[in-house]
Amino acid sequence: MLCFIADVAVSSHKRFGSVAVSKESMGTTLQILTRILLLAVFLALSAGARGQRSTSDGAVLRVTVELVQVDVQVLEKKTRRPVGSLSKEDFQLYEDGVQQQVAGVSRDQLPLSVVLLFDLTWSVRPVLKPLAAGALEALRHLKPQDEVAVMVYAAEVQVLQDFTTDREQVTAAIEKASEMESSEAAFFNEAVFQASAQLDKASNPRSRRTIIWLTDNVPDIPSGRVYSEKDAFGEVFETGTVVSALLERSAFSDFIVAYSKNPIFAPFRGHSPPGDVYKYAERTGGEVMKCNKENVSAKLAQLIDEIRTRYTVGYYPSVKQPKGKFCEIKVQITTEAQKREGRMLVRTKKGYYR
Repeated sequence: MLCFIADVAVSSHKRFGSVAVSKESMGTTLQILTRILLLAVFLALSAGARGQRSTSDGAVLRVTVELVQVDVQVLEKKTRRPVGSLSKEDFQLYEDGVQQQVAGVSRDQLPLSVVLLFDLTWSVRPVLKPLAAGALEALRHLKPQDEVAVMVYAAEVQVLQDFTTDREQVTAAIEKASEMESSEAAFFNEAVFQASAQLDKASNPRSRRTIIWLTDNVPDIPSGRVYSEKDAFGEVFETGTVVSALLERSAFSDFIVAYSKNPIFAPFRGHSPPGDVYKYAERTGGEVMKCNKENVSAKLAQLIDEIRTRYTVGYYPSVKQPKGKFCEIKVQITTEAQKREGRMLVRTKKGYYR
């Protein structure tokens, strides 16, 4: 979210000295100041801004304009290929059920801030070595200004490389991750919370923020003082993060997932959800891409390319809301665009905090 604040100050003090001030000149001055003030209010309202007046030494008009930017992926429904020919007239956007006027649409213009988040459980580690071998080539799919950080987790989260545009440093961090081992439990919600918090430290405040998460989607039931699923989603929405994943599946992980869905575990999942990669992706507008050790580097490159093809849709909220309120977002493609381009699938985050 971007904020623009403009102040127009009108002094209420009158200076008196040896020169007399006539009623006519004072009246003319007040008329001019009144017209300036009314013009400023008109311009603020016509721009969809929010107005606020206060008084200190003079009358102050404070205008705050908030631009909300929404990351949107649009795919052909049949082929799942990205659609790249849409304009702002093709989008319909709703906040809390109220249609908003789309201010602008861009594609592949804003830089990326990416956290590569690696699960250190034993079933995922074999995939990290081939990923490290092909990481440099996959990272070339990023633009020079895109920054990357590397984090690993099991029961705790560790930053191996802070944000950098140096691809060799990122590759070295991935190689280091591939040599790490952990027998601890894997706490998904803790990892997502910490990765989202790391994205809040990105060097470019206007960047599109995303987590690329390598996991087998086999979490452990949270224990001890760790962040909950609710905490993690709160941080994800607060920082505007999109969660996408490279999912490494094996016969063992499939068995564990099926076993964990047994009804006897339902009370534990309901009371303290351990986290699910599909749920994080679905609620933030990301995607889950399956991979294995043979194609993991190619899949990383493909996922980066698909992240680059996403749209950034901007709008100015038409309804004033209190700070901290969660606003739900829904994005649709117009009927005219669907007729022109064919049926489309839209992925975007479920909302944001004011």
